[in-house]
Amino acid sequence: MARRHLIIGGGTAGMNAMRTIREEEREPSEITLVSAEKPYSRMVLPYYLDRSIAESHVFTASAALLAQWKVKAHLGRRATALDVKANVCTLDDGTKVEYDDCLVATGSAPVRAPVPGADGRNVHSFWTLDECRGVIASITPGSHVVMVGAGFISFTILNSILALGAKLTIVEVAPRILPRMVDDAGAEIVEGWLKAHGVAIRTNVKATKIEDVKGKKRLKFASGADLACDVVIMATGIKTNLDWLKGAGVQINRGIVVNDHLRSNVANIYAAGDVAEGRDLVSGQPAVHAIEPTAQEHGRVVGANMAGKDVTYKGSLIINIVEVCHLDAASFGAWDDAKAEAVSGLKRDRAAYRKLLFTGDRLTGAIIIGRSGDVWTTNDVGMLKGLVQTGIPLGRFKDHLKAHPFDVKTAYIAAGTTGTLLPETILGRPSKAPGETPVAV
Repeated sequence: MARRHLIIGGGTAGMNAMRTIREEEREPSEITLVSAEKPYSRMVLPYYLDRSIAESHVFTASAALLAQWKVKAHLGRRATALDVKANVCTLDDGTKVEYDDCLVATGSAPVRAPVPGADGRNVHSFWTLDECRGVIASITPGSHVVMVGAGFISFTILNSILALGAKLTIVEVAPRILPRMVDDAGAEIVEGWLKAHGVAIRTNVKATKIEDVKGKKRLKFASGADLACDVVIMATGIKTNLDWLKGAGVQINRGIVVNDHLRSNVANIYAAGDVAEGRDLVSGQPAVHAIEPTAQEHGRVVGANMAGKDVTYKGSLIINIVEVCHLDAASFGAWDDAKAEAVSGLKRDRAAYRKLLFTGDRLTGAIIIGRSGDVWTTNDVGMLKGLVQTGIPLGRFKDHLKAHPFDVKTAYIAAGTTGTLLPETILGRPSKAPGETPVAV
């Protein structure tokens, strides 16, 4: 009897798991997908927002592709209960799906700050395709848009809003922008750059009410002047979609607690992506990394294990990279580790900044900010990520980096980082080329 795999969630983790099952299995299996939405890429929504791509290019799996993968799909349906003893998942229409193993990859949902009026007209979140459509319908050239929240989500759509010809104001409750991505010095560089490009910023302000006044939106704050605008975008955080799973017997902390095979405490239940709490590559401690690269890697590892392989996962690296008005900002690993030995460099005339954090002679965290067109920014983003990812001992080149934080290449090459990275693979094998795999890669 064919093994029955249940994939709950059609995002990056779920799609990669299904693809990998078909690549790795020796005997044909049954795959059932349950997804509240037709599978699409959340990462390309900013390009749909600014009209760079058509809506058709947002989707990652057509009916034809799912048929090619021999996937039975329940699209537009949500899982509401999981009976881990009977191996049965119940959907919101009462359908019961039996399985032999199950991947929970239900992702995250936006959380709006508890502000009166946050659910009103022309107040949006930006997380799903439907929410993206709402923002598109609301913004016209000359519109004044206020984004509540100056974190990663806001910054991924900042360029798109400006490209639509809108005026933009960002308000943030924390004392600085990007509070979970860069330090004070880095935030100052980015803030100055944005202001020079016409973006207004107010930090250390708490929105208390959103009102409708003469066809406009008016934001009131705990202190400071009111702010009138046409459109409000709430980008105040996300939460994991796990409420439906509580009481099922699956261990949940910040996410579903998983081991190095991404299995939960229930042996045939896996978790991947935003809902999985697994090993942080740098610290070794449990962490939830709600980022695209982690979801992709998780999906591949789970898919291989569901297909009967024995694949362990070393852990995920926290990575945040955004580009705003042709300024790149990135941070890797334990960029905010107060116990680490830190050194920083600043070239204010070029809006260039980096901070390097060391534990012993290993680079365990980094922040880098610089113009997108500067070669040292483009190259160093990748090299700093590689140094943090490998944790390679730097030896005497640690002192070189401390003295010359803008000369990453010398330490990167001398430490043999490329030679360490090249053999590394997620599944212990090279990626398969088209024609060598039963599915498109």
